[in-house]
Amino acid sequence: MMRIEISVAAQTLQLLDDAGQLLRQYTISSAAKGVGEQMGSYQTPRGRHRIRARIGDGLPLGAVLRGRRPTGEICTPELMAVQPDRDWILTRILWLCGEEPGKNRGGQVDTMRRYVYIHGTPDSAVLGVPGSHGCIRMRNTDLVDLFNRVPVGTPVNISES
Repeated sequence: MMRIEISVAAQTLQLLDDAGQLLRQYTISSAAKGVGEQMGSYQTPRGRHRIRARIGDGLPLGAVLRGRRPTGEICTPELMAVQPDRDWILTRILWLCGEEPGKNRGGQVDTMRRYVYIHGTPDSAVLGVPGSHGCIRMRNTDLVDLFNRVPVGTPVNISES
């Protein structure tokens, strides 16, 4: 089974094959507030996760999602100007679920209940530096490429190094 390795330090997401060989590498943006697992921390959770759900298959690039559902909007500079403080979740969602009870699963450290995703971001967003509210942001075209390669259940490891 393929797996995903996310490095917060390098701001990269790597897709690896069964043998651990690199298939793809993408630039990402993790949380502006660093790493951490606490509910309400707006930090990126560390450790072993898996893809719990794939949302948005077939949506156009830039499709806006809210509450894991498409709003019918397409993100444009004009829409962004009207709503400058909105946390844009675009194109697709890979919803993460923690695999380590007490660390990123259950109680006040539950990645899934924190709604931590790998998702698309506006083309104007700066990647390669922390900037999200806890999620992993990706360029929309990169996210579609990744989305089309990974099934539900794909392991995802998020490390600080």
